Parts: sequence; C-alpha cells; structure tokens
Amino acid sequence: MALRIALFGQAAFGRDVLVRLIEAGHEIVGVYAPPAGGRPDPLVEEAEAQGLRRFRYGAMRRRGRAIAERVEEHRALGADLDVLAFVTMILPPEIVEAPRLGALCFHPSLLPRFRGGNALAWQILLGEKETGVTVFRPDAGVDTGPIVVQRGGVVIQPHHTAGSLYFEELYELGVEAMCEAVDRVDRGEADPRPQDESQATFQGLVDDEVARVDWSRPAPEVDRKVRGCDPQPGAWVRHGDAVLRLFDGLLLDEGPGDEPAGQVVAHRDGALVLAACGGRLKVGRVRVEGQGGKVPAAQVVPVGARLA
Repeated sequence: MALRIALFGQAAFGRDVLVRLIEAGHEIVGVYAPPAGGRPDPLVEEAEAQGLRRFRYGAMRRRGRAIAERVEEHRALGADLDVLAFVTMILPPEIVEAPRLGALCFHPSLLPRFRGGNALAWQILLGEKETGVTVFRPDAGVDTGPIVVQRGGVVIQPHHTAGSLYFEELYELGVEAMCEAVDRVDRGEADPRPQDESQATFQGLVDDEVARVDWSRPAPEVDRKVRGCDPQPGAWVRHGDAVLRLFDGLLLDEGPGDEPAGQVVAHRDGALVLAACGGRLKVGRVRVEGQGGKVPAAQVVPVGARLA
C-alpha cells in the first residue's frame, strides 16, 4: 500500500530518493530541506516542480515556541513515516517518533562503525579498506538505532577522496537502500536488528585541527589526510604567510628521495610532487585561503618551495 511520507533531506541524493518514492506510489506530504543558500537545492527544486509542501529550517532542536510550532506543523501532515535522506541536522524526538511507523535514516558507513557527522572523511583518514551504507531507525543516540537495511562490500580505492567515494560508490547504493527500507516498512517486513555495541566507533567532525597536515607523519597517512578532507574542509598547510588547502591528492608509487618532507620536488601536469616521509605525494589543485576557488597547484607553488 502507499505510505504518507515526510521527507527530510537535501541535494541530489534527497531529490533522487524523493523521485523514487513517488514512482513507487507513495504520497509525499511534506519536504524538509536546509535554508536557501548560494545555489539552488535539487531536492527543493524537485519538490516545487511536483507541487509538494516545502519547509526550510536551519535547526530543529532548539526549545521554545518555534520548535513547538514546527512539531505541530509536522504532526498536522499526518505522515505514516519520516524518511531522513542524508540529513545533517538532528531532529527532536517529537518529530522522529510522531509518525505511526516511525522514521528511517541513511548513514554512509557500515554501522556501528564510523558513527558521526563526517563518516566518509574518517573512513579514509583512518585507512578503512571497505565500506557501505546503512539505513536505520533513529533513536536518542547519534547513529545508534537498529538497522533495517545494510549494504557493504565497497572497496575504498587508493584514489578515493571523501567526495569521490560518495559519488562513485555510495550514492546510488544509498538511494537503493533507502527505498528498499521504505518498501520493507510498507510490507511490514522491516525487522530492525540492534547494532553491536562491541564494534561501535564514533568520530567527531573534521575541523581545521584535524585537517592540518603534519609532515612528520608517514607518507600514506599524509595522503589519507589530503584525500579524506577533500572536498571539505580541505587539508591545509602554510606556504609563507598563506594558508593552502590541498586537493586531488594521490600517493605515488615512487620511493623516497633525500628532500625534506613538504618540499616540492617537481611539477607534473600542473600538479605538485611533494616529498613526504617514506614516499612522494601528488597534489593536483590548491585553494589559497581568502583568494577564491581551486587552481592547478603548480600555478601557486614553485619547485623547491617547502610547505609547512
């Protein structure tokens, strides 16, 4: 049977889940997305094209009159199920628990490993070999609820950044898992299983303290730092007085030289080849803090310069 669904999400992932749920015959009673920013949101654009009710809030957990009004607004939709399609804000229990069939939430890791808001980045930063996606029932914890659908077997390749791992491997897998979970709930076959707390890990947000490159660390670790922080927030170093964010990193299959770690030993097709402890690293693009977008790294840093 068709369910009445309130969908919370953003970007192309949220849009694709929305379209798939409509194609499956479900009724979308409301679409929740972050406030308007610099670029149009594909989910909001699709919801508008479909003539759906749209709600755009930056936060939903602050107490007081505003949140009470939002809880009542959500309850009035009469949703059977809340679908959280890559939601970055934490929803209050009054919203998550309101539908008669509860809620489903997407997470880009094999829970209970890599709980937290930057799971994609941390899997690369910490050298995880395989990953996958999970759809679970949200509860009072952070990514701790029982699992409804889980799909794994995705190998994290040496070239993967946090961004490319998502778009190349986990994006479509996640859309499929989300829709499969809704279908299981619809058929009464969800059968959620508790997470194994003995295997649980939690990582915090990847901020600038985490993203700082430490050239005393081994080359593979520096490589993972650059790739794990790509596209956000960007692993960073200093070049003179400037802060450089590093992107398109790759550990080269080359042995170490005599140069100190952090020194630019060559330019290669617009990229930098950098000395590192025990190896060499290629960085394709950089962004100079405060000076706009990403540019080929060789345009900014000369051979012989040492990044700190």
